[in-house]
Amino acid sequence: MTPSELAPAAPATVPARTGAPGPDAGDTQPTANENLDRFLTGTITVIPFLALGVVCWQVWSSLLSWSDIAVFAITYAFTALGVTVGFHRHFTHRSFKTTGPIHAALAIFGSAAIEGPIISWVADHRKHHAFSDRDGDPHSPHGHDGVLRGLFHAHVGWLFIHTQRANRERYAPDLMKDPVIRFVDRTFVLWVLAGLAVPFGLGWLIGGSLDTALTGLLWGGAVRMLVLHHVTYSINSLCHFFGRRRFDVDDESRNLAWLSLFSLGESWHHNHHAFPTSAHHGLRWWEFDVSSLVIRGLRRAGLAWDVVEVSPERQERKLVGEQG
Repeated sequence: MTPSELAPAAPATVPARTGAPGPDAGDTQPTANENLDRFLTGTITVIPFLALGVVCWQVWSSLLSWSDIAVFAITYAFTALGVTVGFHRHFTHRSFKTTGPIHAALAIFGSAAIEGPIISWVADHRKHHAFSDRDGDPHSPHGHDGVLRGLFHAHVGWLFIHTQRANRERYAPDLMKDPVIRFVDRTFVLWVLAGLAVPFGLGWLIGGSLDTALTGLLWGGAVRMLVLHHVTYSINSLCHFFGRRRFDVDDESRNLAWLSLFSLGESWHHNHHAFPTSAHHGLRWWEFDVSSLVIRGLRRAGLAWDVVEVSPERQERKLVGEQG
């Protein structure tokens, strides 16, 4: 497997998976203020769990309204697609091309998900593919002292350490040269705030009161963050440990069917590692992939082109049989 198959926009210095040397000093990104970074990461991680206590009280007290569910569904859909269709398939793997406004919108929606600035997110993910499940992978659950320790590291622990975070200049030079993406990356805090202001406004518009605006912020802000973050984290942890495999890949990626609905198709993760540039992660008719459907819809509307698809013949050549 060649470096271009893993991260097509990454520079030629990214090593190939098979038989390649480990990472060098230029692969990692220095963090200017690690303590501040850990504090902010911890805050974003803990606050949604605190909000969950409020939600339990709200449900118990019969104060949950349909406006809250509507706000959650709307904000989850847009921010999740910003991550799956935008950050992952469009920006990281360049699985399709799109118009300038959609290019910018996907970057903004993904940023509002509060999973980090776009260029850092993309760089880390490209580095994950270059060193998947071996030294240099920022968030592999393997190679740690015990299964639970490894799963914790892959799920959330890696966010608090910086020894394997990707060098943005090396792994995302294309995005560093894109003025629109540089602007969205530089103004990340603005999109975080917008991602919290929108559910507040939606709650007000749908429910018609300050109370529904505040509960909209609770469900479309904190609860949406809690669910989306841990679904995304589960791709890094669970989908490299549990599930099924059928392709010849040299990492521990797995397909996890039950997570596919919540992850909008991202949990067909073994398929993705077998064919990283494919716009479609669900490769069989029953492998439900909402993100793939969105990309197909954009193409039908003339808003996406050069969509990367993997032929059945190419899939057949890589098959080793169902395992798991």
